[in-house]
Amino acid sequence: MRISYNWLKQFIKIDLLSAETAELLTDLGLEVEVVEKYQSVKGGLAGIVVGHVLTCIQHPDADRLKITTVDLGDGIPVQIVCGAANVAAGQKVPVATLGTVLYDATGVAFTIKKGKIRGQESHGMICAEDELGLGESHDGIMVLEDSLQAGTPAATVFKIENDEVFEIGLTPNRADAMSHLGTARDLKAGMLQKGINVELITPSVSNFRVDKRTLKIDIDVKDSKLAPRYCGVTISGIEVKPSPEWLQNRLKAIGLNPKNNIVDVTNYVLHDLGQPLHAFDAAKINGKIVVQTLAAGTKFTTLDDIERTLHEEDLMICDEKGPLCIAGVFGGKKSGVSENTNSIFLESAYFNPISIRKTAKRHQLNTDASFRFERGIDPNITAYALKRAALLIQEVAGGEITSDIIDLYPKKIEDFSVFLNFSNVAKIIGQELPKDTIKNILVSLDIKVNSVSDAGLGLTIPSYRVDVLREIDVIEEILRVYGYNNIHFSKKLNAAVTNAPRNEDYKIQNIVAAQLNSQGFNEIMANSLTTAAYAELSEELKTSHNVTMLNPLSADLATMRQSLLFSGLEAVSYNVNRKNTDLKLFEFGKTYHNYLAGYEEKKHLSLFLTGNRNQESWTQTQKPSDFFLFKGYAMGILSRFGISKIQNQPVDSDLFSEGIAIGYGNDTLVKLGVVKKSILKHFGIKQEVFYADFNWELILKIISTKIKFTDIPKYPEVRRDLALLLEQNVTYESIYTLARQTEKVLLKDIDLFDVYEGQNLPEGKKSYALGFTIQDNSKTLTDAQIDKIMSKLQLNFETELGAVLR
Repeated sequence: MRISYNWLKQFIKIDLLSAETAELLTDLGLEVEVVEKYQSVKGGLAGIVVGHVLTCIQHPDADRLKITTVDLGDGIPVQIVCGAANVAAGQKVPVATLGTVLYDATGVAFTIKKGKIRGQESHGMICAEDELGLGESHDGIMVLEDSLQAGTPAATVFKIENDEVFEIGLTPNRADAMSHLGTARDLKAGMLQKGINVELITPSVSNFRVDKRTLKIDIDVKDSKLAPRYCGVTISGIEVKPSPEWLQNRLKAIGLNPKNNIVDVTNYVLHDLGQPLHAFDAAKINGKIVVQTLAAGTKFTTLDDIERTLHEEDLMICDEKGPLCIAGVFGGKKSGVSENTNSIFLESAYFNPISIRKTAKRHQLNTDASFRFERGIDPNITAYALKRAALLIQEVAGGEITSDIIDLYPKKIEDFSVFLNFSNVAKIIGQELPKDTIKNILVSLDIKVNSVSDAGLGLTIPSYRVDVLREIDVIEEILRVYGYNNIHFSKKLNAAVTNAPRNEDYKIQNIVAAQLNSQGFNEIMANSLTTAAYAELSEELKTSHNVTMLNPLSADLATMRQSLLFSGLEAVSYNVNRKNTDLKLFEFGKTYHNYLAGYEEKKHLSLFLTGNRNQESWTQTQKPSDFFLFKGYAMGILSRFGISKIQNQPVDSDLFSEGIAIGYGNDTLVKLGVVKKSILKHFGIKQEVFYADFNWELILKIISTKIKFTDIPKYPEVRRDLALLLEQNVTYESIYTLARQTEKVLLKDIDLFDVYEGQNLPEGKKSYALGFTIQDNSKTLTDAQIDKIMSKLQLNFETELGAVLR
């Protein structure tokens, strides 16, 4: 938020340096991030003086140049070569003296130096208005009034405004300070605390009166919950033209471009008092003004010439034929003020903050009006601001007030009542403040003290302080005005030593992160907010389980993620599109689910691997990353924490084209594999991506349990491998299930260690290489027993799955 110091001084008469004011505002919670100089003309016309042209003759070597002698007020005429056709002896002109810095149309500075032009010396420059930044004309030099004295600084002639602008980092809760009035109100409280008694000066509207009642436009508010207060008045006989310089300078100082006198007044009052206004061309209003919502899908073209599709909850300002404006957000193209407008309907209203915020975010519009409405403005300033704007419009555009103010305010928004306990003030602040100091601070903030007792104060909070609703909020107000720096604190430091468990979540995360980082992985931190459409990419993710935001920032950030895969693929896609194709990424994050039993959050660790496993080098050829390299990284994490009692299982997720699950007891610890091409295609990724999803909460549970151990088996385990030729539709899951059914006791583990599809295989076939671990805890197995088990497995694979031993 930008606050003009000159503008601020219209509300509060102070003579502090800008640095002192900035420090005080920061102490009050309105943090001043920077103080910028503003000049209505860049450079402030420094070095520009009034010159008197004494002589003017033709340049001997140039038809378009003239040689002049100019009196600059010091009694020593100087020679200046000028190319303007209208220069003549006897004129008073603006002259840029030697050393003066001017700015071209793009803002680039250049310095006036002594030089020769076609052999003739020139000691300055006679300027046109565009060269000084006073206009756009370059038809010739500026000719000033004859009454001006030579040597007079041009800055005094043209009344250059010099200002200082505070850039305030306003926190969202301080809706009351979103104007020069609000800032002045806080500044007054801060100065009173420092013993400087100042008065808050508010603009008078006592001159407001109805000139004639010739243009009444009725107002019909259909839903007073969405528009609790709505005011309007008509002004006729206006002339739309550029605003006067004082008004333009005020707007330019805070970064606004002047448009015309009507629009500029509405912008001025918005930043002056904090009340957004809107002016409609009265001739374009058919019948009465109707404040209502419209059917979903209604088309409406806004001032930026974009056709928007309305939502059924969007509050609209309409006439009897259709919509004119998105209430509190953006005006309509057809009803706006133009150069042909001669009468207006001026609107001032208080709209429901939640409704405005939803509409603004829905249409991705962030205007000065919506910024204030959605945070909550003062509902009791509506009519006052309307009168203030109407008087200003009459001042800068002429015209007459041609209707009474219609003020629809069926249910007044009441002030809040709070009881402040003195003991709680001392407890929260950490220091007992004098009761008179507390009362004075509250009164300076427009908080009324209704009752006083030994225990505390009965208070009434003005309705514009939407952030002060509880006792703790009042204490915060007292503290910020009293001054955080004025609170005494003990130099004694007390600390307690607590027993911290070794297996705290963040410690385990750091161990894993350090291990992955040493293996070349980079950590990513993705947004938990994502698009609802991602749930449609997998059958295991249900759109009904989405946790949706009530007030989303955009459609792409409207849902809490159900999987870490998609946000990780966004990062992969972003990098791949920028030629960074070899990636190792990991993320600790949560997923969010809306189940019938209630909302659930689950913590995960995800790994991503894609591209080549090594950089290109003359000493070695590039080799693409593969599943077994990726599985090794995943197993390394489990191995680091001694999690060894695991089983390889078929993966039951449709996120993978090939993969395995690593189980622990009856739970799945990790799912990893190759991401399906159909999912990668959605993100524009053409290379293979490996993904692992760790159940982080289960990992923490496992490593947090007491260590259990069993004796090392006395009898050896035996491994046998089979290479099977299978149909394409046969899955690892079916092989795994059949093997477990075939040998339930002695078969300890099944490992898929190679998958091959391609040359030298019949069409529609693939090759699986599987390892089978067999062990008997009570005796040593004989070759005959082992061969019997393997024969039985091979036979079942052949008969049930059509497998052929390679």
